[in-house]
Amino acid sequence: MLRRRLCAAVADERATAPFVADQRGNGGVSFIRVWHPGRHAPRSPCYFPAVQRKAPPGASQVAVSLLGCPLVREVIESSKKALSLLQIEHPTFKPTLSIVQVGDDDLGQGMRNFAQEIGLNIVCSCLPREYTESEVADEILKLNEDPKVHGLALCRFNKSYTSKILNAVKLEKDVNGVTDANLGRLVHGDMNECVIPPTASAVIQLLEKLASTSLDGKKVLLLGVEGPIEVSLQCLLQRKGVMTMSCPWKMKQLQATLHDADLVVVGSAKPKEIPVMWMSEMTTVNCSYDFLQGWYSDSYGEHPVEHSDQTPGEVVNQLAMALCLQNLIKLSERWVQAQQCKKWNLRCLKLQSHSPVPSDIEISRGQSPKAVDVLAREIGLLTNEIEIYGQTKAKVRLSLLERLKDQPDGNYVLVAGITPTPLGEGKSTVTIGLVQALTAHLKVNSFACLRQPSQGPTFGVKGGAAGGGYAQVIPMEEFNLHLTGDIHAITAANNLLAAAIDARILHENTQSDKALYNRLVPLVHGARKFSAIQLARMKRLGINNTDPNTLTEEEIHRFVRLDIDPSTITWQRVLDTNDRFLRKITIGQASTEKGFSRPAQFDIAVASEIMAILALTTSLSDMKERLGKIVVANDKSGQPVTAEDLGVTGALSVLMKDAIKPTLMQTLEGTPVFVHAGPFANIAHGNSSVLADKIALKLVGKDGFVVTEAGFGADIGMEKFFNIKCRASGLVPSVVVLVATVRALKMHGGGPNVTAGAPLKREYTEENLKLVSDGCSNLRKQIEIAQLFGVPVVVALNVFRTDSPAEIDLVCEIAKQSGASDAVPCNHWSDGGRGAVELAQAVRRATNQQNAFRYLYDLEIPIAEKIRIIAQNVYGAQDIELSPAAQSQIDRYSQQGFGNLPICMAKTHLSLSHMPERKGVPTGFILPISDVRASIGAGFIYPLVGTMSTMPGLPTRPCFYDIDLDPETEQVKGLF
Repeated sequence: MLRRRLCAAVADERATAPFVADQRGNGGVSFIRVWHPGRHAPRSPCYFPAVQRKAPPGASQVAVSLLGCPLVREVIESSKKALSLLQIEHPTFKPTLSIVQVGDDDLGQGMRNFAQEIGLNIVCSCLPREYTESEVADEILKLNEDPKVHGLALCRFNKSYTSKILNAVKLEKDVNGVTDANLGRLVHGDMNECVIPPTASAVIQLLEKLASTSLDGKKVLLLGVEGPIEVSLQCLLQRKGVMTMSCPWKMKQLQATLHDADLVVVGSAKPKEIPVMWMSEMTTVNCSYDFLQGWYSDSYGEHPVEHSDQTPGEVVNQLAMALCLQNLIKLSERWVQAQQCKKWNLRCLKLQSHSPVPSDIEISRGQSPKAVDVLAREIGLLTNEIEIYGQTKAKVRLSLLERLKDQPDGNYVLVAGITPTPLGEGKSTVTIGLVQALTAHLKVNSFACLRQPSQGPTFGVKGGAAGGGYAQVIPMEEFNLHLTGDIHAITAANNLLAAAIDARILHENTQSDKALYNRLVPLVHGARKFSAIQLARMKRLGINNTDPNTLTEEEIHRFVRLDIDPSTITWQRVLDTNDRFLRKITIGQASTEKGFSRPAQFDIAVASEIMAILALTTSLSDMKERLGKIVVANDKSGQPVTAEDLGVTGALSVLMKDAIKPTLMQTLEGTPVFVHAGPFANIAHGNSSVLADKIALKLVGKDGFVVTEAGFGADIGMEKFFNIKCRASGLVPSVVVLVATVRALKMHGGGPNVTAGAPLKREYTEENLKLVSDGCSNLRKQIEIAQLFGVPVVVALNVFRTDSPAEIDLVCEIAKQSGASDAVPCNHWSDGGRGAVELAQAVRRATNQQNAFRYLYDLEIPIAEKIRIIAQNVYGAQDIELSPAAQSQIDRYSQQGFGNLPICMAKTHLSLSHMPERKGVPTGFILPISDVRASIGAGFIYPLVGTMSTMPGLPTRPCFYDIDLDPETEQVKGLF
């Protein structure tokens, strides 16, 4: 009879066979031994405790003992429904719980069974018993940072270090609900934010079942209950109107206290000296064994949990496990909700503007930036997604893209400009002023994405590049000097590849095939083995033999000989310093180089193809593939030699592994900025990185804005942005902001030359509407160029103090007549974001206009034809003229399979034509193409229009005359 009742009580809808059970007593408490008849009974019988209760005569003790089973079923069904609702919008999402335990006993099987039915993942981390407290905490911290783990449950930990271990768990993953932070929320009544500890919740549910009616007014004694479970039970019971008492087993008045209680919760094993009679008629819930803590204590100390007849509290434990998984789903719901892009809770910084406007560095120093980790939290970054460099900058990990892959992108805004003067027209300043206006004043999520400046111009002729006035990135000295070392990483990678080229030529010139092979595939511990990159080269050569000992002489020859033709080497060494005397050098003059010397040169570091690769890559694997494709020379048969052939791809990737992460900084008004990559804007495409844009577009959300900048005029930077960068990224721009200045328009209207460092002529400081009107021809042409790509245009007139109201009105009127959707004067330099609010509003309106974005040319058409389309449609040339060298290179690249790459024109930025002195809108000219080169890793062909210098020189009086360091304050002086 007992067995039949028990089977009915414990069987559930998944049971496929009855259970066998018997009953025994132990000190007045009933235990039931249960096992499946199809399996062997356990060596140490497993006794599940019954729940004692004051029951009417004749009532079934066994039926009452399994009150937990229906409750467990209810929790499981509720969890299944909650998970199903969560997966409607996120069908591939499956929450994962990590069970961390000391010892290798499989304590998680019950959890696994429940998890499998609900549809959850369980992973178990079994730590050695000898692990110290700190070692266990370290393992927990690793799981805290694992984005694939959504909850942590702890079991079987020594009580002597339980507090530290429990508090090592991240609050957002605390399914146990026993960290101090969570208990604090519980104590303060923050029930929406806290996680109710599963064991405490299980006890409450069982007490409510046992009480038959409300617990309100009842007296509950917590006997031998301590630690987090005591705190949580007291809080939960008191909220239900329960009078709680808590005492140890050895309390002198224990018998009277027990008699006065309506219900008793037992939290540890009964000492032998306590008579069984005292508790024989008490309604008791036993929670002395908690799977989620894995230890219990009595008056004789702590004991490890074993499957034996002393195992207490299994009913509470089963319900607690189900509730633990329910907590996992609740935490997962919060995690998913946290991934949704919302309006940022961003604390913007107030500006204290002064007139006249101080120097840029004075303004930068006058603002106290937020700590970068605070900024990161404000914009939705997780702790494990940033790597902090000091107080004001941090790298952002690419794992963010995976986390936010289902989020819609924001609006994508490109800032370009008219043909500039040598002084620049303020594209960076407009970019920063625009995002300050959007976020700090219009309360719209926005991000600026800027290039990292080279220290060549910083110490040469230009100075800082962090914006200017009250629209700049801070701290500006951090922005302009080293930042997080990306350019140094590029320099190291570039020069490693250069060294590998010359070293390989030297070794091939001085060694036999056999000697080369023995060194390239050395005998290590009596065996030869190809490296992975060598196997890849073998495959490209069509050599299928992977045993180094069985290659034929012909195969060895092909494997070891790259046969680089020194006259075809295009890979140069780089340095991030303006040094004109490195433009042409001779290398290999030392006697150790055995007579191998050749002419070479240095380029500025930002002209390296590796910089262009960094700017265009979309992932770490993509970057590695692009680095391997770099063509450094041709072999003597005319075939390309790559970095992969030299075996250096993996090493280059290692040097670039941190540089691939965008750097997070902030504007003067505390809005976020990504600084990443800075490719040369003439021989490369002159845009910041694809990765920074992609991450920012996810972070701002559907209604937010990402504002990025293209180098030089729209004819160069914008054209390359659309035809090269947008092709690489797959992103579609929403609007173009075209920056103009009255000063530059006067120059294009026939004004005198403008020279950096020299005072402006009076034509630029006095009103002259004729010069402005004539110069607007260049503005009109740049608007037409943007319209070739089908993107709406907003003109931003960067206002200077010397501009008259009539000049400003004239430019805005002509811009609108020329097809711009709007034209707005901007005063962000003197007023910060407040001075660009009108521009921000115009940009928001423009994003609602029809966008018919298209590329200028198809990749499949011949190289020369793509060059011609750019020259005629963008620059206004009548035609192109290819030099014999250029035509030869085009033929070679086409034969080598590179004909379908986009074009990256290398020409002067000071004119729409190839002649810097031709201002306005030159027409009828023939564009000369002196040479054509290729950046195969970056993925473009770059024709040279005339002579392009890739290593700037220092002027007579460089900027470094004014740069100094205060030895006491360590502040940089005179940077800009």
